[in-house]
Amino acid sequence: MKFTYNWLKDFANIKIAPSALAEKLTMAGLEVTSVRKLDSDFVFEAEVTSNRPDLLSILGIAREIAAITSTKLKPGAPKPKIKPGAKSAGFKIAVTDKKDCPLYTARIIRGVKVGPSPAWLRERLEAVGCRSINNIVDITNYFLFQYGQPLHAFDWDKLQKGGIVVRRAAKNESITTIDGDIKELIPEILVITDDQKAVAIAGIMGGADTEVSDNTQNILLEAAVFDPVVVRRGRCLLGLDSESAYRFERGVDLNSVEEVSLRATGLIQELAGGNYYLAAAAGLRRAPAKKVNLNCANVKRLLGIEIAAPRIKKILSGLGLTVKSLAKDRLDVAIPSYRRDLNTAIDLIEEIARIFGYENIPTTVPAVANSATLNTAIDLVSMVKGILVGLGSSEVTTYSLIDKKSLQDAGISGADTVEIRNPLSREQEILRPTLIPSLMRCVSYNLNQKQNSISIFEVAKVFCSRQASPKEELVLGFALCGTRSWLSEQGLVKDNFGVLHLKGITETLLQRLGINDYSFVSKGDAVEVLLGEQKLGTFLKPAREIRERFDIKNKEVVIAQLSLETIFKSCNLARKFSPLPLYPGIFRDLSLILKEDVLAQDLLATIRQQAGNLLETASIIDYYRGKQIPPGYKGLTISCFYRSPERTLTEEQVNPLHASTCRALEERFSARLR
Repeated sequence: MKFTYNWLKDFANIKIAPSALAEKLTMAGLEVTSVRKLDSDFVFEAEVTSNRPDLLSILGIAREIAAITSTKLKPGAPKPKIKPGAKSAGFKIAVTDKKDCPLYTARIIRGVKVGPSPAWLRERLEAVGCRSINNIVDITNYFLFQYGQPLHAFDWDKLQKGGIVVRRAAKNESITTIDGDIKELIPEILVITDDQKAVAIAGIMGGADTEVSDNTQNILLEAAVFDPVVVRRGRCLLGLDSESAYRFERGVDLNSVEEVSLRATGLIQELAGGNYYLAAAAGLRRAPAKKVNLNCANVKRLLGIEIAAPRIKKILSGLGLTVKSLAKDRLDVAIPSYRRDLNTAIDLIEEIARIFGYENIPTTVPAVANSATLNTAIDLVSMVKGILVGLGSSEVTTYSLIDKKSLQDAGISGADTVEIRNPLSREQEILRPTLIPSLMRCVSYNLNQKQNSISIFEVAKVFCSRQASPKEELVLGFALCGTRSWLSEQGLVKDNFGVLHLKGITETLLQRLGINDYSFVSKGDAVEVLLGEQKLGTFLKPAREIRERFDIKNKEVVIAQLSLETIFKSCNLARKFSPLPLYPGIFRDLSLILKEDVLAQDLLATIRQQAGNLLETASIIDYYRGKQIPPGYKGLTISCFYRSPERTLTEEQVNPLHASTCRALEERFSARLR
């Protein structure tokens, strides 16, 4: 949108320099992108947001300036007091759909003299990038820029005299536009017609057959309101652009249509002569009134700053809104028809912030709660995904619909599956009861893409048949395959993924969710994850024949599925700060020879129970099998760390504890110290 400094002065009492004015407009939300000097004037160019069609006019910008600078608009020229010689005398306006065209007005002026525009009019239009054509067309463009209301002038003598019809275009209908192009029309396009043919594309461009020329003597002046959606669709379909369409697409002020048309008629008589002969209109003459109740207390709550009710009332009144006090701190605000973007109290509060000045609202640090809590399943799912991504896994998303063969290939029974009655394909026969087949296919795909290290997970719902209605459950599945490698001081280290990696991922996940009462129990080829006595999920190592059915050859795969619904019921995200230790601790290592079937978790549980509160941590740091270890046995080294929060421990305090721990291991597990 282009506008000039001197043109604005016709409406606003501007007492600041152009550069300062540009800064104020930008800070209030109308971004001025450039200001250039043009003779004795300045030309501004601004980016107008789509929700502010009122700023696509000189008057609209002048209103904004008056509000920003706390001044009043100039009174402006009085409305012309002219009356037509006839009203609708044998002339009719027919609108087939009032939604397409809420208001259409026509004024006929006879005996005009078409010629060049006066210098002041040409200069104003050319300053904002509009080429001067003749006095009649220039006047329509002048009021388009000044008031934001597009007008169109037809050569009255080239129209069939029965009247004007506003309708959708007929099939195979066409029109030659004023730029000389023939446009094929379709029913999605709104047109203006006389009794015989289309004479204009509504809101976009007039037709060449009825345009005003040097020989025109009588004109019909159109001022109307068209549906923004219809105009936008028609413009896009025809590939046309115009200043009129730009405004109609964003919405024009219905209440100003007749006034602008009357003012244009007066200026036409002044510059081109002629007699105002006839006036006709069809449609809604006034837009429905809009009122909003504003509680001034909400202004402080949302903006974080105290603005007194009288100041709020002054700001809103300065924007052209009619404000009445209902009670203490409550205002009744009437919204003018040109402010289509104001509908709720929140909109008014945004206007208050704009005019008050965002730069005048102090920057404050928001209050932060002592602890953050995650309450919804969405929050917890996001947290689970973040933990797994942090552990080096990648998320995958697969279809919920699979085929029965995938279940059979994975060695899973399909007895409780939910079948689709009319599947779109054989690959979408059932709702999957488990994520395992989907993850196996993902592993296979990645191996075929030459990926040597695969760590993937998916969070999704699985489905099973339960009597009358299916049951769905949110689960987590993850799969590992290949070799993980990294560089260390000893060189390149390669580590093949296995069940222990699944165990480590699961332990880390559960611990970060505040779950400690978990255990792992071997059940043949599978490992069950228990939460207390409740089954949480299963680790699997698919057999060779199963892997080959999924085209996984010469690679081991480990896969797991856990119930997230069970996890979420048991998680504890509360965190308590523990002060940093003040005293040093003492390490003691245990090197043991045990039977192969002794579980490490049972071993560690016994150590923690026997050592008491002074034991801070106990962890396995070495696992050994070799010549020194008899068949059926294993060697473990466990590091125990003792520390007291109250004092420095001595050898005399730690040694008896450690000795009693060793005896407990010998008695319960027949462990031997190495």
